[in-house]
Amino acid sequence: MPKIDIRRPHQLSVAEARAVVDKVADRMREKFGMDGTWNGDVLSFSRPGVNGSIAVEPAQIQVHAELGMMLAPLKGMVEQEIRRKLDEYFA
Repeated sequence: MPKIDIRRPHQLSVAEARAVVDKVADRMREKFGMDGTWNGDVLSFSRPGVNGSIAVEPAQIQVHAELGMMLAPLKGMVEQEIRRKLDEYFA
């Protein structure tokens, strides 16, 4: 399965970064029907064809995702969109 692993530095507190990730997760729920649950400072998400996590650390955000066979051909586009959103929210 294709994997995406992106790290992005940020200047926010962990609480502020979590609030941003929550906002993004709400949008993912609305747009893609993705379920997400927090375990500490890690949001795990899944839906058919993709599962992964967003880890909020004191100085960085780490996004890890595994794409299923149906989304494998779209890996580049999915990764580009994740990077764009990270830049938008954490630049």
